Amino acid sequence: MSAFAPLQPGSVIGILGGGQLGRMLATAGAELGFNIHVYEPEPDAPAARVAARAYAAPWDDPGAVAAFAAKCDVVTYEFENIPVEAVEAAASQAPVHPGTQSLSLTQDRVTEKTFIRDCGAGTADFAAVDSLAGLRTALEQIGVPAVLKTRRFGYDGKGQTVIRTLSEADAAWDMVGGVPSILEAMVPFTRELSVVAARSASGEMAIYPLGENSHADGILRTTHAPAPIDSATQAEAKRIANVLGEGLGHVGVFAVELFDLGDGQLLVNEIAPRVHNTGHWTMDACICGQFENHMRAVAGWPLGDTNAHSSAVMTNLIGHDVDDWLDLANTSDMRLHLYGKRETRDGRKMGHVTRLVPPTKAVA
Repeated sequence: MSAFAPLQPGSVIGILGGGQLGRMLATAGAELGFNIHVYEPEPDAPAARVAARAYAAPWDDPGAVAAFAAKCDVVTYEFENIPVEAVEAAASQAPVHPGTQSLSLTQDRVTEKTFIRDCGAGTADFAAVDSLAGLRTALEQIGVPAVLKTRRFGYDGKGQTVIRTLSEADAAWDMVGGVPSILEAMVPFTRELSVVAARSASGEMAIYPLGENSHADGILRTTHAPAPIDSATQAEAKRIANVLGEGLGHVGVFAVELFDLGDGQLLVNEIAPRVHNTGHWTMDACICGQFENHMRAVAGWPLGDTNAHSSAVMTNLIGHDVDDWLDLANTSDMRLHLYGKRETRDGRKMGHVTRLVPPTKAVA
């Protein structure tokens, strides 16, 4: 993809999706001088309340999406479960970055895993599963323990289950709803890492230091960054980011979740074609955070510096964790970010805090 003329300050950037990622994209874009318009089916969405204009209409209304995009100079999206048809409707009226290839390849886990391998990166063994009989065959091939995931629309641990014995096949198939799925071998990893990168239309890459991630109940809890890794692991992560970004023809920020096998080998768990929870620490600990870099990329601006000026521990505020907002706001080394969600629910991401540590100190 060739580069395009940089958007002038005051141009309109449209965001498909109005959740917390859209909210942080909107504020980053506004700080660069852009007018941000948000399209989101849910009225009064978090991003809508910080945007210059907001439109509430369904994803399956191509006329509404096209009318929204016609008012924008460029359109982007905040998450990967937006229907491709909606993005295509937007693309009929304005440039969309990232393009539909990034969306379509990462919406289906089998297609995504095949693409990753075709690019020369490793994954866990996997098999497509379309029936209970197919699941039993896949379990015989891949073995147990294994993870069964729906091919589409899973996130934060939803739509997946661990199978530890062959006798659990029936229950696992029922748990995922009997929909087309993927069976993946369990990987004996030592830790989970992620690399977040920004890519311009001209192919320029700006890659952040790796983060080390901890999950609970399928939801990210903390990211420590920069992760303590050797130069060979860092180089391999950068290679993976480069080949996947190029293969997608991606414009904007994306993230690659990785399993570190402890012997210098990294396997790709999944690609997120957007700004990512494991990159939230960059907002406070890097010269140019992931949200600003995404808006720079989609606007055709030069990418910002991804170097870290501090070490950081980012912690998600999930459910009623957010009730401690006043104490967190009163902690001198914490940066508090709240997402403006009207209702607190168990398992819902309500915000995050980032504890910054000067480079002369160690992250505990």
